[in-house]
Amino acid sequence: MRSIDEPRVPGIGKLLEGCLLLAAVTIALAASAAESVVDQHQLGTKYSPLTQINKDNVANLELAWEYHTGDLPPADLKNLLIAFEDQPSLIEGNLVVCSTTRRVIALDPQTGKERWSFDPQDPLEGKKIGMRKCRGVSNWVDREAADGAACKSRIFVGTADYRLVAIDANNGKPCEGFGDNGVVRMPASKPELFPGELVATSHPAVVNDVLVVGSAVADNQRVDAPSGRVLAFDARTGKQLWEFDPVPRSPADPAAGSWARGTGEGYGGGNVWSSMAVDQELDLVYLPTTSPSGDFYGGDRAGDNNYTTSVVALRGATGEVAWHFQVVHHNVFDFDVPSQPMLIDFPHNGAMVPALVQNTKMGLIFVFDRATGAPLVPIEERPVPQDVRVGGEVLSPTQPFPVGMPALGPLGFSPEDAWGFTPVDRWLCRERIEELNYGPIYTPPSEKGTIFSPSVGGGPNWGGGAYDPQSHIMVVPSNRVPVVVTLIRRENARLDETQTIEAGAAMTFANAGAPYVPKVEPLLSPLGAPCSEPPWAALTAVDLAKGDIVWDVPLGSIEKLMPVPIPWEAGTPGAGGPLLTAGGLVFIGFTLDDKLRAFSLDTGEVLWSADLPAAGTAIPVTYEAGGEQYVVIAAGGHSMFGTTLGDSVVAYKLKR
Repeated sequence: MRSIDEPRVPGIGKLLEGCLLLAAVTIALAASAAESVVDQHQLGTKYSPLTQINKDNVANLELAWEYHTGDLPPADLKNLLIAFEDQPSLIEGNLVVCSTTRRVIALDPQTGKERWSFDPQDPLEGKKIGMRKCRGVSNWVDREAADGAACKSRIFVGTADYRLVAIDANNGKPCEGFGDNGVVRMPASKPELFPGELVATSHPAVVNDVLVVGSAVADNQRVDAPSGRVLAFDARTGKQLWEFDPVPRSPADPAAGSWARGTGEGYGGGNVWSSMAVDQELDLVYLPTTSPSGDFYGGDRAGDNNYTTSVVALRGATGEVAWHFQVVHHNVFDFDVPSQPMLIDFPHNGAMVPALVQNTKMGLIFVFDRATGAPLVPIEERPVPQDVRVGGEVLSPTQPFPVGMPALGPLGFSPEDAWGFTPVDRWLCRERIEELNYGPIYTPPSEKGTIFSPSVGGGPNWGGGAYDPQSHIMVVPSNRVPVVVTLIRRENARLDETQTIEAGAAMTFANAGAPYVPKVEPLLSPLGAPCSEPPWAALTAVDLAKGDIVWDVPLGSIEKLMPVPIPWEAGTPGAGGPLLTAGGLVFIGFTLDDKLRAFSLDTGEVLWSADLPAAGTAIPVTYEAGGEQYVVIAAGGHSMFGTTLGDSVVAYKLKR
């Protein structure tokens, strides 16, 4: 089943057809080949202090090696979501890669040669259903174990059938003392409708000696969806320690008062499908949560619905809520919190304050004191549209907006924003827009169809931003093609046996138990081109200290999407995130043109690019090995974006 977090967005002359707006996780690594990068992996800053590769010599980068995982996508992709989104990690001198089937592979970081591999035996492998992606692994070192002991250093990975696996970081063998021979089968709150309704996609968070695991819950399949609870386990034994459910099940839960019914019983979701961030000293793990089920209709769940669509800080040892902030009240817009929180030192009132920066699908940037949750950038509640066009819906009258921090894209859409390649195309787009409901952000879904700008996939998504601690500049990619969300009365909806219909670029979901069935489609002219002005994806640099946009540039060329390969940097919808280095560079794949680019942090100018064997819809990483700096990206593409697909891990270094 496909997730609505990655809506399809066709493009130019129907040649962007097959593209989807977005999916979910985070970070880059920067360290010597001898050390683990798990701490940086959990800060979310995607920053490297390495400078061997810099603005002056980046043009001399060349291919160092290419590795193939062997996990090649099948020819028939129906009912499959395949995305090579891994963010490799440097652990115990190995470059550790997680393939689309969750095979964990250790490579020589200088040559790319395989040293060992571990296969968790995904039961969905070979079947024509499910989500095949892995956004990375986690590492934990048992400081109580003797040097050289088996599994002193461990790698943890979640699986497609919701297991948690522990293997020795030095040889890939299962850790016998963890769970059942290295495996913990995590309990689902209820039986799945289909295999893969509940999946562990992003790397577990490691909070001292505790593992915290989130989940992806298939969107819009049923109102009574599985719980999106996070589960915590002892890193040594695999024993479950606590759980936290963002949807309150008891009237005694402090969040229950924000649900008009007194609890959230009967609803699921609120899950954490992206990556969590961790502050080890504070013993806090930060959850970016999603909307409760379903995404576009909440007539039976009136109220703000805490702790969903929030940043929630939990005590690692106990699971107790330390603080929380809801970025969207009563979410009926599918505006999940999609990206990993970034933990930085933020200049505030003349001092550097340990802070949490949260990017959102809306392109709004929130900044909090990460110990207390106090806003470091003021937040105000502003009135939002109240044109309720579906029965029983009760919208929140206001939504939170950060004051003095720029938005990362348009916050609304109207006929005046219509665009086209020709005057005729623009006129046709304007006519289409005028047939729909439109307006500023948070204009609600409707039976007539409502334009969402930002889209249900963002704006920014799971790739999130990268942050430079010297300049206080954050760089973030975002998609900018609006979508149309239409609510169809159930008695008028037509659904096939897979519960999903695809008609061109439109997706319709069953949403069992709700009176309405949602349909999501990109806003296109009859000619198949976006009705919004380019760029259709952008890379934006924001000075967080000043609250200013430093530069904003198109991200991606449409040359591979046109009948004639014209290199026009109009931006292509995509997925993934950036890597920022002390060499003054921003590396990013993301695009549908199968390129890896290096931008100048100062100006946004492209200083170098290379053709990849498949789309780099992942997050680049960098490290130093043997005295040389490498830049590595997983280049396997994303089935829902219609990209070039493959199984490559590609490394670059400077010419000798």
